[in-house]
Amino acid sequence: MQLYHYPFTAMASPCELRLYAESQALADAAADAAKAEVIRIEQTYSRYREDSVVGRINAAAGGNPIALDEETSALINYATTAFKESGGLFDISSGVLREVWNFKLGQLPSPAAVAFCVKRVGWNKVHWTAPNISLQQGMELDFGGFGKEYAADRAATICEENGISHGLVELGGDIRVVGPHPDGSAWHIGIRNPRDPDVAVAVIPLKSGGLASSGDYERFMVIDGKRYSHILNPCTGRPVDQPMAGVTVVAPLCLLAGTAATVAMLQGENGAPTWLKEMGLPHLWIDQTGVLGGDLVPQVQS
Repeated sequence: MQLYHYPFTAMASPCELRLYAESQALADAAADAAKAEVIRIEQTYSRYREDSVVGRINAAAGGNPIALDEETSALINYATTAFKESGGLFDISSGVLREVWNFKLGQLPSPAAVAFCVKRVGWNKVHWTAPNISLQQGMELDFGGFGKEYAADRAATICEENGISHGLVELGGDIRVVGPHPDGSAWHIGIRNPRDPDVAVAVIPLKSGGLASSGDYERFMVIDGKRYSHILNPCTGRPVDQPMAGVTVVAPLCLLAGTAATVAMLQGENGAPTWLKEMGLPHLWIDQTGVLGGDLVPQVQS
């Protein structure tokens, strides 16, 4: 059995499939099907496409309800549960905050502009009675907070359906393992150092399930010596004060791992350790001073 690599780009991120197969033809067929599924999900839930499901929902805000298909209804139900379980921190209506937080400009938005956006945020303002959904005027949905993780899980399932028992799916750093290496050994996943992203601060062994990370390093700006990260609290409309530098979570599904990592970042340094412990999922956190914590620490390799 040989290992085949399939790098590609999707969802504005570098992606790769690593698949073990008995032949190149078998691996190629699985990879083509998995990549097609990732592209399908990207196109279906892109907020930039008028013909996507999300595009149609957003365009209808303030108007008549939109009837959703079974797959989208399941994702909306997941988002509803995540909103409730996170105390409102995981909110797929918070994407409108990007209108005032442009981290490339290096300028803070005015309090009035933030307040205007916050009025348009709130999953509890969405009318959702399956299969119909409607948004208030000015609201928008954004599946960017969990779409990539969902796509990683779906790609792994497609690989399995195409005869792959050992492999790994990586979509922009979000991981879903199809199975361990053929000899039963784990994949070794490097965890990015938040202050030196080209260097791994730890390596986590993974034989099954998904792994996702979130951190304050992806987009940020420093103004008057204060660091403002792209981790925006949907309740305040502002970056989280004193967030973790990074959080990594392991879960049976990449979707769940990603949601947990995002919510932990929104909890900040004070709330994240307790919240992650209560979730009961294997995790690793890195605080602003570079200290590592979480129950994965004894397993990591530096």
